[in-house]
Amino acid sequence: MSNLRTSRTRLAAAAATTVLAALALTACGDATGTQDEGAATTNTSVTPSAGTGSQASEGSSNLTDSVGTEPAAGAKTTTAPAGTSASRPSSARPASGGSSSTPVTCEGSTTKTVAAPLTRPVNHMLLTVTNTGTRTCFLYGSPVVRFGAAQSVPPTIEESQPQAVVTLEPGQSGYASVSLSATDGSAGNGYTAKSLTVYFQGRSLSGSVGKGATPALPAKGVYVDDSLKVTYWQQDMNDAVSW
Repeated sequence: MSNLRTSRTRLAAAAATTVLAALALTACGDATGTQDEGAATTNTSVTPSAGTGSQASEGSSNLTDSVGTEPAAGAKTTTAPAGTSASRPSSARPASGGSSSTPVTCEGSTTKTVAAPLTRPVNHMLLTVTNTGTRTCFLYGSPVVRFGAAQSVPPTIEESQPQAVVTLEPGQSGYASVSLSATDGSAGNGYTAKSLTVYFQGRSLSGSVGKGATPALPAKGVYVDDSLKVTYWQQDMNDAVSW
């Protein structure tokens, strides 16, 4: 009787062991097991869901479009004028116009006149008029010169007339030469002048306009006679001294 119970106990234990082994094998092959969870997690990190991928792509597109094309919300925008840069203020000056830009007639108050005797040609003097004003001025005709207390003015060499009126921008100079006396001494009524006044003609070439100039002469003066004459104002110094 005792042996029979022992045999039954052993059989029950063996059957229980067999059942447990089967259960263990079933657990290892189930899709919900630990190994399968790990594989599923790895696959998910490599291939995102369709919904996630679509949102990421759409977000990247929106970011690219917004950079450099649209201002941030609440930001102020500035429209640059044509021809200027929006990154810096325009430094363009207003267009010039009005009376301040209108040319005027050159005269003593807006010019500086220098009288310099020349060695070549002999018995000649060069007059240089420089525009010291802020506006362009015109040198019309020829200089109206008076040496000392002379009552008359010398004639102009007509052949020296330029093709255009001499125009002086601020800082520029115009020129005229004065033939003081005959080189052979043939002219009469010669005298030594210690002072000189230069007047300026207007557009009508009648009389003089504005203030005259009084350029200094050499301390010993200059000798003049009845052959005294002047050239028209010239834009170039070489043209002035060629007569």
